[in-house]
Amino acid sequence: MHAATDESLVARIAKGEQVAMQVLFARHNVRVFRFVLRYIRDEATAEDVVSDVFLDVWKQAGRFEGRSAVSTWLLGMARFKALSARRANKDTVDADDALAEHADDADTPEVEAQKRDKGAALRACIDKLSSEHREIIDLVYYHEKPIKEIAEILKIPDNTVKTRMFYARKKLSELMSEAGIDRGWP
Repeated sequence: MHAATDESLVARIAKGEQVAMQVLFARHNVRVFRFVLRYIRDEATAEDVVSDVFLDVWKQAGRFEGRSAVSTWLLGMARFKALSARRANKDTVDADDALAEHADDADTPEVEAQKRDKGAALRACIDKLSSEHREIIDLVYYHEKPIKEIAEILKIPDNTVKTRMFYARKKLSELMSEAGIDRGWP
């Protein structure tokens, strides 16, 4: 079952297979959670949004038409729900604190500390970007989405994605330079 494609899992979910739902959730829940957390910055609310997204997957799997990747479909739903939740709840926590609980265990403590310090500085620079530029940076670099899928998620033309990406990179480079951050990891 773990070798099944996301599309075949959604088809099985549409037939009511709980195991397929468990596999799809295991594959995508952390990525969707981190994506939502960048919008909401409240871990408990982000968890609620992720639950809502996967509940909708369970209910609407039969409606999935396969016009985009399953991960794009999930992130599109997550974005809509996160924006709605953000409007509903203005109280937020620091995203750095919430994301720190999900650190990569593969690194040594020293390397992890260096990455965390540099990562915090980079996130501070990203936070200074406009919301449109933050969205693009997040989808390209953190979720590794191609231009076409980003356009589908954000419901904007491909060329708008490319333009925003150009200006987001340019502004981020300026902010990083001002903060004294080099581009490489330690």
